[in-house]
Amino acid sequence: MKALIVEDKAYIRKGLLNLLQLIDAEIDVLGECSNVKDAVTVANACKPELIFLDINLTDGTGFDFLEQTEHLSFKVIFITAYEEYALKALKSGAIDYILKPLDIEELTSAIQKVENITVEEQKQRIEATKNVWKPNDSKLILSLHDSFQIIDLDELLFCESDKGYTTFYCSDNKKYVVSKTLKEFEERLTQTNFTRPHQSFIVNLKFIDKYDKSGVIYLKNGKKIPVSSRKKNTF
Repeated sequence: MKALIVEDKAYIRKGLLNLLQLIDAEIDVLGECSNVKDAVTVANACKPELIFLDINLTDGTGFDFLEQTEHLSFKVIFITAYEEYALKALKSGAIDYILKPLDIEELTSAIQKVENITVEEQKQRIEATKNVWKPNDSKLILSLHDSFQIIDLDELLFCESDKGYTTFYCSDNKKYVVSKTLKEFEERLTQTNFTRPHQSFIVNLKFIDKYDKSGVIYLKNGKKIPVSSRKKNTF
């Protein structure tokens, strides 16, 4: 199959190429793109049969790309760093995906799956996924040690990071710890009503009671959140 890689991180693209060589897949990679605009141009020109498609790109999403190339005929394997998106994909139509960091067994399995499905059937599954996947969805799915926890962003007070772990504090006094850094949630949360005033905290603006100009945020529940010196003016 003629393939196109659409992924905004160069090291992920390189790693994917290396894995494709290792598994000796009969896939001819025509090119690599890091954003929606370039990917649409290359796809229209080269007409690939398979696209490895990152969900979050520098100028939009993988679904934005699909909307602009819906007249083309190709199969898709999604690439995502976020388990919440993968989980939604599974629930909404079992589309094929691989999680970052890329794994050779997952890649092999995904390629075998797309080889055994028609383009039209996969398009139907992707359409179902698009109806579920929303960048501004009010829910966040956390991958805990033994379960997935769904939290309502309207009820999330703040997140605190410590040594590679992030704790989510909710307004019902419940808290959830995940083994991911705060950076991995920043883009998702700051697209909505959250801000990152400090490297260790992301805060829901809805729950801020007052701001002390010395650099302290007071939440409505009395919790104090520091604002780093370099972010005081922006905040």
